[in-house]
Amino acid sequence: MLRQFWNSFLVPLMVRPARYQVAALCHRGKGSSTRILLITSRDTGRWVLPKGWPKRGHDAGGTALEEAWEEAGIKPQGRPRLVGRYHYQKRLDGGLPVPTRVEVFAIPVSGLHDDYPEKGQRDRVWMSPADAAAAVHEPELSELLAGFTAEARQ
Repeated sequence: MLRQFWNSFLVPLMVRPARYQVAALCHRGKGSSTRILLITSRDTGRWVLPKGWPKRGHDAGGTALEEAWEEAGIKPQGRPRLVGRYHYQKRLDGGLPVPTRVEVFAIPVSGLHDDYPEKGQRDRVWMSPADAAAAVHEPELSELLAGFTAEARQ
């Protein structure tokens, strides 16, 4: 009886619901010249995709565009397209990890602006899909990047 109370009442109270973010998989080139833009996280310095929480007044693709502009200064060349999802443990300000589901939108890019809102706060680099997959820490994101081809995302 105690076990049933624990499993059906107390455990669900302690489990945090998954949070939701949107990421931008910014890319240029085709075939073997396909490159993916990665940026550094402001707090850890790890290589990541531009991403953020949903924004009021934007759909998910619009949020991906906005985050990519703010964090990486992209010049988009087309509309965002949903290409996949991944999960990771987001550390909030209190230090507690929360499960987070991320929808990833591919965005073709014609170039990068020299001036953008988070300039100087992050590094940015173009990588092949294989190198980008090796650079990120999230296994599901790594798998998504490794299999990415621009032609399949048009």
